[in-house]
Amino acid sequence: MLSFDRQANVALIETKKSRTDFNKAFGNNFKFDQYQLCSDPNIKKVLKRDVDIEMNPDEYDWVILVGSDAVKYYTKINSVTEYSGKVLEKKFLPIINPSMLSFKPEIKKTWEDSRDAVIKYISGELEETIIKPEQAVGIQDTEEINEWLRTCISDRPTHVALDSETTGLYPRNGHIIGISLCYKDGYGIYVDTDCFNTRTEVLLQLLFNQTTVVFHNAKFDLSMFEYHFNFEFPQFEDTMLLHYLVNENPGTHGLKQLALKHTKYGDYEKPMYEWIDGYRKQNGILKNDFTWDSIPFDIMKTYAALDAVVTLDIFNQLKVVKENPKLKNVYDTILIPGTRFLMACQDNGVPFDRERLSKAQELMLLEIDKSAQELSNFEAVKKFEEINGKDFNPNSTVQLRSLLFDYLNLVPTGKKTGTGADSTDAEVLKELAEQSPVPRLILNLRQNSKIKNTYLDKIIPQLDRDSRLRTGFNLHGTTSGRLSSSGKLNMQQLPRDNSIIKGCIKASEGHKIVAMDLTTAEVYVAAVLAKDTALQDVFRSEGNFHSNIAKRVFRLPCEVDEVAELYSAKRQAAKAVTFGIMYGAGPAKISDQVTKDSGQSFSKQEAQEVIDEYFGEFFKLKAWITRNQNFIKKNGFIYSFFGRKRRLPNVTSTDRGIQGHSIRSGLNFLVQSAASDINLLGAIEMNDHLTKGRFKSRIFGLVHDSILAEVPFNEVDYYIEALRDYIQKDRGIMIAGAPIGCDFEVGDDYSMGKFDKQYGDYI
Repeated sequence: MLSFDRQANVALIETKKSRTDFNKAFGNNFKFDQYQLCSDPNIKKVLKRDVDIEMNPDEYDWVILVGSDAVKYYTKINSVTEYSGKVLEKKFLPIINPSMLSFKPEIKKTWEDSRDAVIKYISGELEETIIKPEQAVGIQDTEEINEWLRTCISDRPTHVALDSETTGLYPRNGHIIGISLCYKDGYGIYVDTDCFNTRTEVLLQLLFNQTTVVFHNAKFDLSMFEYHFNFEFPQFEDTMLLHYLVNENPGTHGLKQLALKHTKYGDYEKPMYEWIDGYRKQNGILKNDFTWDSIPFDIMKTYAALDAVVTLDIFNQLKVVKENPKLKNVYDTILIPGTRFLMACQDNGVPFDRERLSKAQELMLLEIDKSAQELSNFEAVKKFEEINGKDFNPNSTVQLRSLLFDYLNLVPTGKKTGTGADSTDAEVLKELAEQSPVPRLILNLRQNSKIKNTYLDKIIPQLDRDSRLRTGFNLHGTTSGRLSSSGKLNMQQLPRDNSIIKGCIKASEGHKIVAMDLTTAEVYVAAVLAKDTALQDVFRSEGNFHSNIAKRVFRLPCEVDEVAELYSAKRQAAKAVTFGIMYGAGPAKISDQVTKDSGQSFSKQEAQEVIDEYFGEFFKLKAWITRNQNFIKKNGFIYSFFGRKRRLPNVTSTDRGIQGHSIRSGLNFLVQSAASDINLLGAIEMNDHLTKGRFKSRIFGLVHDSILAEVPFNEVDYYIEALRDYIQKDRGIMIAGAPIGCDFEVGDDYSMGKFDKQYGDYI
């Protein structure tokens, strides 16, 4: 480290010359030489070839790297955000560009914390942490680990951090090669599981029984430990879920990110990953083919032990979150029970029909070849290939744009990309299909290629022996609280316009697929939270919901069941407002939507009149919306009914578009989050009921507002009745006489008959 008797020699590097006064930004706390990666002001996007900086980092004690371009050029790091204010390679100090604050005010605290850290490093007040050998100990001896466990048990710690190192991401696809433990701040161990004996496992279970075990991503580690060792964990905490309560934004909850943000250990795993990169390069091993059992114990031990150390450190900082009663309620009643529930869902697995998958794969290949052949027969395509000297590639946006607008001379729709070019997305192609059959053909080609390449080709080799696919469901992947899906298959992104993948999710013999969907759930939630009795009365009414809304709003002189036929445009308008109110849909949006849905011209003025009439009827709903809008503007956050917190710092933005989006996001959160939690809580309780009652029905996924289960024939009626009771349970959001709507579908596969209609003759 730099001695205190002299001024640090500091360089600051930005991408290009900017107007930012970095002296002012750092409070004139130190002097520095300022450089730019690229001296050419005319270059918009600086590539490596454009870098012309003349500066030797070795001549400086510290080098401040402003923004991701500078960080990427001098290190192997691609993201500046997670490393902002941290030391890289002994002298580099990455930091986000303060100019970003003008359009991303939510990063203000990150900038301030990073700035303060940089100042402290340069002054010598803050030093890079040096890991002492005794802080991270590796154990490969049976008696040594048993003695450590006996000591730990006798010390009776309240919390023990536990982590596993595995050869796979799923219990059935790998095994545990080592475990990390920490119960004293700053001191951890890493143990090779090869040295475990029966006594070791007994001692571990005794420890788990008497203390609260702290995990980071408990769902993963619990699944591994329970599957491979049959360990039980009566009490556990999860630092990942605690952080989710602090920062609900996806992609911010990794252990490495939290270590950088909340602990003194920084990027402690970096040397190990450098070893891995070198090993892979030396042995020609692809990233996806590398397994952690290739890492020597002596390389692994320090960083694995620190995983547990860091986890306990983070927990001790984040446990204060539970002092907030709203967030504690979410953690205790939703997230922790939800962890157990999702473990069961994942273990149940998505039931696939292996034979259908193979036949579907063959069919898609034939369809792709057929479409490609048809496409090649068009004169415009032939001309394109002749002039350009290469085969037309429908996956190339540039080539597609040229074919459509230069060779076919189609009239652009007016929709543009972010760069100002004419769009060729799916929506545009559907419109262009009215001018030529080529766009429709390309749509089919794209769709079938995606189905084959993204789904069928990847699903089949990942099936377990029982033909089930065990993929991931996550509690922390969305800001609303809705579940996300990742891993072997993203269940939230199954094709909607094509039934082939859903049709391959097929119940085993003697079973049915039962899908439950909430109906108009978000509007239901809004009616309750707003205490709008008029809107609540609609839910109590018989007949079609949207027809009832239209009849009320427009005082239509007909019966509810006649509205759709006699006043279709008004019904569509009422429907558009109903679904748009939480998303801030204005007259322009309503106008476009009604015109599109009804096929009749519907002006902005007409749309505004509908909005006015709508809120004239449901005035309490309007007052509730206004009240929450004002709260969000004033506070920059909002709590959901069940206690989730949505932080909306962009409400302070001077950009009215950004501010408006934040306010709409907050309103949407209020209803979407509550509806999602009603579904999730119902599913959790239903799963507990099935387990305790030893029923054979198994929930295998939550997809959007659906709960999916594989149910034996003789349990279908009971399952539907029981699940309906749990979903419609009074949790504080209930309209008397009109519980929240549940639609059930029962079929042999998840497509509920659509697969047979579309592909029955071929598969």
